[in-house]
Amino acid sequence: MRMNRRLAVMVCCVLGSMNLWAQEASGWSGKKSSWLSLEGSQREQVFQFSDQYKDYLAVARTAQTSTTDVVRMAKAAGFVEFTKPEQVKPGARLILPARDRALILAVIGQQAITEGSRLVGTHHDSPHIDLKPRPVFAAGQSGLALFKTMYYGGIKKYQWANVPLALLGRIDTPDGRTIPVSIGLAPGDPVFVIGDNAPHSDKDLRNRTYTEVFKGEELDPVVGSIPSEKATVVAEVLRALKEKYRIQEEDFVSADLQLVPATMPRDVGIDRGLVGAYGQDDRLSTYCAVRAILGIEGTPAVTALAFLSNHEEVGSVNNTGASSQLLNSAYARLIGAQRGSQYSDLDLRQALRRAQVISADANDGLNPLFPEASEVSNSAKIGFGVTIKRYGRGFDANSEFTARIRGILDQASIPWQTQTPKVDVGGGGTIGGFMSQQDMEVIDLGVPLISMHSTFEMASKVDVWNFYRFMKAFYAAK
Repeated sequence: MRMNRRLAVMVCCVLGSMNLWAQEASGWSGKKSSWLSLEGSQREQVFQFSDQYKDYLAVARTAQTSTTDVVRMAKAAGFVEFTKPEQVKPGARLILPARDRALILAVIGQQAITEGSRLVGTHHDSPHIDLKPRPVFAAGQSGLALFKTMYYGGIKKYQWANVPLALLGRIDTPDGRTIPVSIGLAPGDPVFVIGDNAPHSDKDLRNRTYTEVFKGEELDPVVGSIPSEKATVVAEVLRALKEKYRIQEEDFVSADLQLVPATMPRDVGIDRGLVGAYGQDDRLSTYCAVRAILGIEGTPAVTALAFLSNHEEVGSVNNTGASSQLLNSAYARLIGAQRGSQYSDLDLRQALRRAQVISADANDGLNPLFPEASEVSNSAKIGFGVTIKRYGRGFDANSEFTARIRGILDQASIPWQTQTPKVDVGGGGTIGGFMSQQDMEVIDLGVPLISMHSTFEMASKVDVWNFYRFMKAFYAAK
């Protein structure tokens, strides 16, 4: 009897400790969907902002088309291209283009740039399929002509089969012409499709692994099927392209052509709470950053910048990627305009050291079908706010800057959460590491997506709107 009482006491102690732990943990487990914190007209603002965001996604299918559309928006908001030093004065709204594939927007502050700046860095490239330089070939005995391709960025290759694809980009010729290419987005345009095998005849393919359902060399869409009495299908396709664009076959060597999903952005769910679209990683962050900097009123205390980089999905390479000197050169040009003949390399180093930077990039959200792929207690959930990403190794913000960002989020009443990948699984990197290497103060934030890197990603409209609100608050913070 005495032992039973002792056992009962021990059980009560254990249960009490578990209950106390549950109460302590309720700060996170009790967080509610961001939809429930909306007040007044905010719900209407969420949906209005999302409609405008979808309009942007419909045209911004590549880094080039995103750049073009952002320049259009910036000029409509009073921004002008930076061409001469005397433009750099308090309140100036400047565009610093970068080879039509990257872009920097700046609103010059009251203080010298060497005293500090606020920058939001994004990338506006997304996983896609590139054409090889000799792109058209005959597909064996099938009677079809296909495009020969190579994929770009981290994709699940099988997701790109049976999807209508558009061909976008440019062809540059030795005689100095730049020829824009867009086939598949306009009503009535043809599209291109990677054909899958029928279930009646795929017995020999069924043992392929999850990631090898399609192989890289099999991502070749149909481009033509009609021969003539005098020419093959390949010859007829090449003839049609030559006539349409006034090019030679060799001009494909100096072309930048991408296959992207031709599907339009759509609302997802009976409540229309999600945006479904191709390319939200990371044109979501790009759109929020652009809208935030275009909306700055008057002259900010310190200079505000938005850096839209390219090639992040393949390591931020080339001269429009974040690993290049593009951003440093932009800072040097602006500081040089302010300092004149007094400019030195130390001015640039001081400006970079005093810069506060948001590296904005989407992250994978907790998937309802595959929760085991995430460590649930440290995963970001769709509709629960802006994500502070903590990696624990590699690039990571220091605690004091993280605390400052938390303060901005809380003061602006913006819901936020955290994300850390599962140990030994890892997650994607961002451009933040490159800017951190330049002695800038950088933190990585994002918005969770479902079906990330697929042909049709999903994001919560309230998360997108709150990310935009955070960027506005970041630019305005004292």
